[in-house]
Amino acid sequence: MLYDLKAPILGFENITQVRFEKIDTLFSKISSPDGGFVMTLVNPYALREYSFSVPKYVELLLELDKDSNVEVYCVVVLQKNLEDSMVNFLAPLIFNPQNHTAAQIALSMMDYPDFGVKETLKSFVKQEVGA
Repeated sequence: MLYDLKAPILGFENITQVRFEKIDTLFSKISSPDGGFVMTLVNPYALREYSFSVPKYVELLLELDKDSNVEVYCVVVLQKNLEDSMVNFLAPLIFNPQNHTAAQIALSMMDYPDFGVKETLKSFVKQEVGA
């Protein structure tokens, strides 16, 4: 599904539209329509307690209201060993499936001190007893 980016992805300001594809319940990916840009995303709610305030300007850009069903994902920097892949919880991407718009929000470390930019996936894997 194609989404118009209403606020740019940090470092990729020239990308104005992305194709969003769910891989499974945990991972998704976005890519540019020409396929030259690909980024892996993770559902942060499947990993940890995750809550933040959407800035008013993003609500306006994405035409959000109290009844909007948005999807939130965080960027994953993949590593050879998947468990070493790093998640950036401070720059979530918000998708509004109703009007096919999306935006990235840059959260402040001061406001969200429990969110990191390089948290590894293995830090969220529950260890089995006796393993």
